Amino acid sequence: VIVDARQVGAAQTMGDAAALGRAVRNLLDNAERHATRAVTVAVGEEGPTIRIVVTDDGPGVAVADRERIFERFSRADDARARNDGGRGLGLAIVRDIVAAHGGSIGVTDSANGAAFTIDLPGLRPDA
Repeated sequence: VIVDARQVGAAQTMGDAAALGRAVRNLLDNAERHATRAVTVAVGEEGPTIRIVVTDDGPGVAVADRERIFERFSRADDARARNDGGRGLGLAIVRDIVAAHGGSIGVTDSANGAAFTIDLPGLRPDA
């Protein structure tokens, strides 16, 4: 799997660096597990928000599963059939860490798979 991180810009947020790092690693691990060939990472500012987008070229996530996959021990049907699938905790951990930092996470379709978007409060220059 090829990881493309050319779309990474300067962005700052306040929080637990180790926990936020774990959230991003879990998201990247998930993308790599489901990608066919490529994972793309983009980081930047969207107004007062820091946005991290991880996309993959895998099968995507069915609309009906988009909320459920963030619950503990939940896995989409195609992931259950795979022997290399996780235990269904990674995305729940990501959601919990992001929420503890005042942010949100969601999933939509990308051009060829899934796009997971984390939004976190940005660090204001006067803070």
